[in-house]
Amino acid sequence: MFLKKVHHAAIICSDYQASKAFYTEILGLAIVAENYREPRDSYKLDLRLPDGGQIELFSFPTPPKRQNNPEACGLRHLAFGVECVSQMVCYLEGRGIDVEPIRIDEYTGKRFTFFKDPDGLPIELYEQ
Repeated sequence: MFLKKVHHAAIICSDYQASKAFYTEILGLAIVAENYREPRDSYKLDLRLPDGGQIELFSFPTPPKRQNNPEACGLRHLAFGVECVSQMVCYLEGRGIDVEPIRIDEYTGKRFTFFKDPDGLPIELYEQ
């Protein structure tokens, strides 16, 4: 097999400063690089997860809203592996983030839950 891992996921946000704070201050992702691209009036923020995976956070002047219901074809959500879902839920709720009730994956028996970023992008926490 030639593919080794997911290198990065790209996210377009509507409020760059709010999303930057969410992904760095709330979720704790490390900033690799931050660039303002003047011809596009756009920021590109490269963020790193502890395992080396990355998130590219983009801003554009007027991106269209994310379609939620019914779900459209394409990327459905972003999932992060965590040691303890319960601890993450307490942490997020303590910072004013609404988190869905913890569920059990019927196929693996693992615990998981969802919450949303500032633009409503679903983010899953999946217990390792």
